[in-house]
Amino acid sequence: MELKIKGRELKLLITEDEIKKKIRELADSIKREFKDEDILAVGILKGSFIFFADLVRELGQNVKVDFIIVSSYFDGMESSQNIIFKKDLSVDIKDKTVLLVDDIIDTGRTLKEVVNILKERNPKNIKTCVLLDKKERREVDYNADFVGFEIPDKFVVGYGLDWAEEGRTLKNIYYVV
Repeated sequence: MELKIKGRELKLLITEDEIKKKIRELADSIKREFKDEDILAVGILKGSFIFFADLVRELGQNVKVDFIIVSSYFDGMESSQNIIFKKDLSVDIKDKTVLLVDDIIDTGRTLKEVVNILKERNPKNIKTCVLLDKKERREVDYNADFVGFEIPDKFVVGYGLDWAEEGRTLKNIYYVV
């Protein structure tokens, strides 16, 4: 079966089973890092919501959740230089252990900017976790602490990632041909 979005063909990049296995591995690494500490997991919406939900379930009982909404895309496929904050946290993170979770890091601008803002609020510790890392597109010197998959410089959809709100609900991750 050929999958298409906006008339463009999609090719399989990462299967649902590979994603599930990687999330278990990430959760194990995070639990080792934070030991028995309580964690405030902060999901960056919208793209991370499926990954975030699966990850926090694997992390277990010492996790509280919150969300932030930021945007760094202006035309659906090309990253802009501007970061827009649309929703802030609903809790104070002072002296808390924070795990910031996003779907993908490419230029690094968004994640670096969000981390810098959150550090100003004096958390005890802040670490970042991303499902996908597109290192070829990095424009700033920033890397996530926990990374699921390093991927090539392709536009990807599925498992929460979208193209102008299409493709989020696909169970696998695909790249647009």
